[in-house]
Amino acid sequence: MAATSKSELLEITRNEFDKLSKLIGPIDVSVAMKKDGEDTSIKDIVAHRAHWIDLFLGWYADGQDGKTVFFPAEGYRWNDLKRYNADLRKSQISMDWPEAKAFLQDRFHALHTFNENHTDEELYGGPMKGANNTWTPGRWAEAAGPSHFRSASKFIRSELKNGL
Repeated sequence: MAATSKSELLEITRNEFDKLSKLIGPIDVSVAMKKDGEDTSIKDIVAHRAHWIDLFLGWYADGQDGKTVFFPAEGYRWNDLKRYNADLRKSQISMDWPEAKAFLQDRFHALHTFNENHTDEELYGGPMKGANNTWTPGRWAEAAGPSHFRSASKFIRSELKNGL
C-alpha cells in the first residue's frame, strides 16, 4: 500500500533502503559484476535504481520551474523503457561495484533530504506539476525510491538464489 503522508514516506524509504543495503553489503565484486542471461548484473540494477532517483528529482524540479517534464527522459517515452534502460547500462558500463553502491547511498540521501524538506501538503496535497497525471510528488518519490529498492532486492535475491 502506498504511503499517504510524509512520515509514512520517510519510514518506508528508510526501511526499504536498509533492506537493500544489508543485502548488497556483503556481495563480492565478482558476483556483483557478473552478467546474467539478460546481460544485466547486480551492479547494473543498483546503479539503475540510483539513477531513477535522479530522474524523479529532475522531473520535480522541472515541473516546479514550469519546464516541460520528459518522462522518463528527453527522447524517450514510457513504452521505450527497454531501450532507455539498455542505453543507461551502456552509459554506466565503466562504473564499478564500489561506485555503484556509493551512487545508491548518495542518491538515497538526496531523496531522503527531498522528503524531509517538503511538507505533507507539498508531498501529498495534489498532483506533481508537469506530470500530467494524478500522482502526487510523494507517490512519485515512493516509486523512485522504496518501490525501486524493493524490486532491486527481489531481483538480487533471485540472482543469488540462482547461483549468479
